[in-house]
Amino acid sequence: MKKIEMTEEIMAAKKSTNTSWETLSEKVGISPVFLTSACLGMNSLSEEAAYKVTEILGLSEDVAETLQEFPHKSWDKLVPTDPVIYRFYEIVGVYGETIKEIIHEKFGDGIMSAIDYSMHIDKEENPMGDRVVITMNGKFLPYKSW
Repeated sequence: MKKIEMTEEIMAAKKSTNTSWETLSEKVGISPVFLTSACLGMNSLSEEAAYKVTEILGLSEDVAETLQEFPHKSWDKLVPTDPVIYRFYEIVGVYGETIKEIIHEKFGDGIMSAIDYSMHIDKEENPMGDRVVITMNGKFLPYKSW
């Protein structure tokens, strides 16, 4: 089974069982962002987590096996070569669909504003290596119909 087929089956089962990413992640015992990303084909799950997902959603062993496969993380975009900027392209490429799914699930159909928006970049000292902490805060803008 290909990752795209796996994702299609997961999305259909998620919809038919009316299960949220948050609920699914609580039952599986991992982060909703990481779980969503794996279900969208951009990360892989442990055997235990993969089988929990398929059990909860009533999916086949083929889906569980595909969830465990290492993904091919690529997208057809030109990216800058500056390492810091490149990492942001990588984040959007790997987690962009996940971010979109979770925003839509929590807020509805719309976008996060980049105009009514703030970002904070902080340093968190850590004995294992200092951490970059980026907080993005944008107003939710629902799409309107006319």
